[in-house]
Amino acid sequence: MVVTKIPHPRTSLLRVRKAVYAIIAAGLVAVIVIGLVQSSSKSTTPQGKGPDLAAARRALAGSPPALAALHARASTLVGGGRSRYTRTLAGLRGHPVVVNIWASWCGPCRLEFPAFQQQSVHYGRNVGFLGVDSGDNRGNAASFLRQFPVSYPSVEDPGQRVAQNLGLRGLPGTAYYDGRGHLVYIHQGFYPTTADLGRDIERYLGVHAGS
Repeated sequence: MVVTKIPHPRTSLLRVRKAVYAIIAAGLVAVIVIGLVQSSSKSTTPQGKGPDLAAARRALAGSPPALAALHARASTLVGGGRSRYTRTLAGLRGHPVVVNIWASWCGPCRLEFPAFQQQSVHYGRNVGFLGVDSGDNRGNAASFLRQFPVSYPSVEDPGQRVAQNLGLRGLPGTAYYDGRGHLVYIHQGFYPTTADLGRDIERYLGVHAGS
């Protein structure tokens, strides 16, 4: 005759508690590891770091006057909102223009900014680049541009009027204007790679680097 020993209820309860504590501990470890990985990845981007402003100035030397005026205000913030934006575009007639609408608080903007750092130099002799800092704090935006310097200025638009007029549903967004100043395409969302941005520049503006 086989006698089966039935564990005492208190012993079973202790075993269950130990198992629960082990699961909780494993979960906490996973959370900590994930947090460390995310924290270490915040300063990285899939694009790589763009050229510094000194290198950009050398590469863009001899650009047409209207584009050279943009390069002279590289990585600066310009006040004036939508009216300043409109005047700046008018001054660039005769050149296709790429406008990037961004903000320092926008995570995807941070991911795509290196693409604009690189492509604004790559195409900057033929295409005007302009930023719009949308719904942002000036101090935070200036700090962002020190971290991600670009070869063109950004118009401050605290009321987000430019983004609203373009029909953007969030940030970032990129608008493409032809040489007559006509809006030809709006890209909603961020560019995952530098090559993706370059393809849209060539597709919608019909330009090639060095052409």
